[in-house]
Amino acid sequence: MTEPHPLISNRFRGFLPVIIDVETGGFNAKTDALLEVAAVLIKMNKDGNLQPGKEIAFQVTPFPGANIELSALEFTGIDPFAPERKAVAEAESLKEIFKAIRKELKQQQCTRAVLVGHNATFDLSFINEATTRNNLKRNPFHPFSCFDTATLAGLAFGHTVLAKACQLAGIEFSNQSAHSAAYDARKTAELFCCIVNQWKQLGGWPLSANNFTNDEV
Repeated sequence: MTEPHPLISNRFRGFLPVIIDVETGGFNAKTDALLEVAAVLIKMNKDGNLQPGKEIAFQVTPFPGANIELSALEFTGIDPFAPERKAVAEAESLKEIFKAIRKELKQQQCTRAVLVGHNATFDLSFINEATTRNNLKRNPFHPFSCFDTATLAGLAFGHTVLAKACQLAGIEFSNQSAHSAAYDARKTAELFCCIVNQWKQLGGWPLSANNFTNDEV
């Protein structure tokens, strides 16, 4: 008899963790431009371990009237108006990401997505504000709950900086590639999976028959 495949819904009480990283024109989600957004979906293998799955990334056209701080561009190295930049509108980028998330929610029998990010409230604030600004419906993310890998890394490795936490976790990290939403989302996904899997190996989430059913106890 084939063993049932564990579902992420049973690991996170019906939540589907989705890694999100944004690159922006500043720190104010209401006024500053969203310049890049990337998402990484999470899979669970037959042993109950998490691993990064599908990646979706977009360069984003600043919304009309958006503020862009020069210091933010110097930090990320992004030129929002470079002619070779293949940017799309905020609404288009979020619609495609939300569509992929909703499909994964159905497959994993989850009720809602929860945003995972490094300093996650920052990313969630920009996602929520862009969703409202573009009047998008059916935002799959919980409006305020999130999983923060900066906090988790501080607990697991004693360091909250993404690059250093990845190095301590044995995850390859390139400072030259950092501050790209696609790259940072991928590394955040690897770090999140590493910490959660390590916790399971230490006995924090023992596999049992209860982990392979969606029935309420």
